[in-house]
Amino acid sequence: MSYFRVIPILLLKGEGLVKTINFKTPTYIGDPINAVKIFNQKEVDELMLFDIEASVKKSEPKYDWIQDIVSESFMPIGYGGGITNIEQVKRIFDLGVEKVVLNTSSINLDLIQKAASIYGSQSIVVCIDVKKTLFGKKGCFYKSGKEKIKMSPSEWAIKVVEAGAGEIIIQSIDNEGTMKGYDIELTKSVSEVVNVPVVASGGAGNLNDIKNVINDGRASAVAAGSIFVYKGKQKGILINYPTREELDKISF
Repeated sequence: MSYFRVIPILLLKGEGLVKTINFKTPTYIGDPINAVKIFNQKEVDELMLFDIEASVKKSEPKYDWIQDIVSESFMPIGYGGGITNIEQVKRIFDLGVEKVVLNTSSINLDLIQKAASIYGSQSIVVCIDVKKTLFGKKGCFYKSGKEKIKMSPSEWAIKVVEAGAGEIIIQSIDNEGTMKGYDIELTKSVSEVVNVPVVASGGAGNLNDIKNVINDGRASAVAAGSIFVYKGKQKGILINYPTREELDKISF
């Protein structure tokens, strides 16, 4: 069986770890450093940290806080939020972050190109947030889903990969936090048109959802939040992660 990455996404707000549904109503989950320590023990593939306020508030990344989190992590970390220029990209990498994730700032294709030329495409990730518009079509959004890009998800994915992005996170805003499964059609539409890894995100509720988006959506990897911070139907807060044995039992 081919190996695939399973990546927890930690949403940061203020100095806490939160979880949202459809990018709304952030619920406090706990201390992100404590979550990182638990994920260390569970031998997680890699982590993604997203500051969900930074771009909306036009604030810089919280460098000291990021460094505190990175210093506790035994696994590769990607960071996104508040990055607008190449100097900030450099500072993030200098903290020990392995991947920089661009979303709002990805509309500046020159930044993608410059960052990729300096640090290599493999370390530059673009997160494409997608939701249905009033007419039922799926559109790309940035600034926490508030501003729209006038391209389809597949068109925008091609554009950012041409600029130098070495990985795409395709995030369904409509499915995010719902635990009802990934948007397989969306993931497949992007996976089929780019030659870089595509990470499916938004909607994972169980291991079968992971199987489906890898098989049918042609995702290279999966990212998720709720299934790694909640447990059971009552959504009790519990940091968790499947063992490799559990993941290996998924039939492909």
